[in-house]
Amino acid sequence: MKRSSPGRGGDFAWASSALAVCAHPDDESFGLGAVLNHLVASGIRASVLCFTAGEASTLSLSDQLGTVRAAELRTAAGELGIESVHLGDHPDGSLGEVPLDRLSREVATMIETVGADVMVVFDEGGVTGHPDHCRATEAALLGAPDVPVLGWCLPIRLGEQLNDEFGTSFVGREDSEIDMIVAVDRTAQRRAIACHASQSLDNPVLWRRLELLGDHEALRWLRTPGR
Repeated sequence: MKRSSPGRGGDFAWASSALAVCAHPDDESFGLGAVLNHLVASGIRASVLCFTAGEASTLSLSDQLGTVRAAELRTAAGELGIESVHLGDHPDGSLGEVPLDRLSREVATMIETVGADVMVVFDEGGVTGHPDHCRATEAALLGAPDVPVLGWCLPIRLGEQLNDEFGTSFVGREDSEIDMIVAVDRTAQRRAIACHASQSLDNPVLWRRLELLGDHEALRWLRTPGR
């Protein structure tokens, strides 16, 4: 594995705008936050397309949870340096029932709107195993077939440790499948996570994952530049 900045050969000099495609408010922070902030710090404009308002979460019992989480998303995006956010209105927990061509058209539209030349998504398998995560990544890959796609992933040893400790369903990657390990500063990510108070206050799996990862994130190309 390479320990470097993301991009072919260890840099992103060819990219100017990145689009994160995710399923729920907080995915951009809990999962992709350190990577997105790393790109922003490198001079790349970042935007987020989030397909649902996260209203089905069981971490909060608010009857206005979708509205709450939408506001949390926009505040968190500001902490990460994200320039624009588009929040869809698809059903949380049932993204797989939404026609894939509909989701992929939304990706294509957002790519054109923000001029993105790279996408950042959850790895195939959704990292946590959540079907909505898998669907969001599937839509990203279909919606912009000419745009490189960088998948955030977990080393398999770390995923297995979390699964053993918490009974979770993390899907990890062998070293040979990981294209790069990126050194990150989690300061902005932690501020963004705090903005998602409805989801982060009672979330021991999140804090344990960040503890195990330390100041590095693993990435793999789902579609390489120039492919």
